[in-house]
Amino acid sequence: MRSIPGGLEISDEMHGRREGFRGLRVLALESRRAREMAQLIEKHGGHPFVAPATQEVATDSSAEALNFTSDLLEGRFSAVIFLTGVGTRILAQHAQRVCPREQFVAALSGTLVVARGPKPAAALRELGVPVTLTVPEPNTWREILQTLDQNRDLVPLRNRRVAVQEYGVSSSDLLHGLSERGAEVVAVRVYQWALPDDVAPLEAAVQALLRHEIDVVLFTASVQFQHLLQIADRTNLRPEVIAALAQTLVGSIGPVTSSELRRHGIAVDVEPIHPKMGFLVKEIAERIPELLLRKRQSTSLGR
Repeated sequence: MRSIPGGLEISDEMHGRREGFRGLRVLALESRRAREMAQLIEKHGGHPFVAPATQEVATDSSAEALNFTSDLLEGRFSAVIFLTGVGTRILAQHAQRVCPREQFVAALSGTLVVARGPKPAAALRELGVPVTLTVPEPNTWREILQTLDQNRDLVPLRNRRVAVQEYGVSSSDLLHGLSERGAEVVAVRVYQWALPDDVAPLEAAVQALLRHEIDVVLFTASVQFQHLLQIADRTNLRPEVIAALAQTLVGSIGPVTSSELRRHGIAVDVEPIHPKMGFLVKEIAERIPELLLRKRQSTSLGR
């Protein structure tokens, strides 16, 4: 085994592989699934550099969650939209400060429930709460509104009170879209994104990018890119990091992340057919020769 930046290790067997990533250096900013991401990169023949970029931090006040639970118990919501699995579980934990778990589940089961994709749907199944609608891929605010528009008889919005379990940053487009459709919207934000306690791996990632030691960067959330820039800002290196990313192969998990990257002038080389980590790694690895040629032609720069 040999160590690589970020504290992970790769095997000598993987070091010698030449299919897939062909031994290229792959930076990923995944946090909760960092080990799994490193293993996926190894499996596809790459050298992983995993620098966790985020952590989920409970909001300073649980007032929103407690108010939501009280209103839910009183039957004051027609529908609840769950955006993340983590947020669903945190909300259920907060609810136990107000009522027994069984009472919370019963109240939620008597409400129309919308899950933004498989993760919140799985968390709701764990609770024993039936899901009225599951939003299809790529699970953005656009798909949520489209799904609701297509099922307006099943989940009516006009003159109805609708709660939205938010995460990270507020989904203003979703909240605005629900309001436009006549809903009274209540945002319930139970956690936010923060930098990890240990930012040394992120600092090392910035320096590796500037030294052109990274061949591929994989983003599985837009906040990862935002936090990378935040670290770069500490040493006034934002323009240099963006310029380095422009010369690097970039994989993005889905349209929200891709939009954030493009907003900063960074081209997205691969966005997988399904917005999942495994598909992202596999699809970019399989297209490495083509992507490298295209990138080098577009930048007219070598390493």
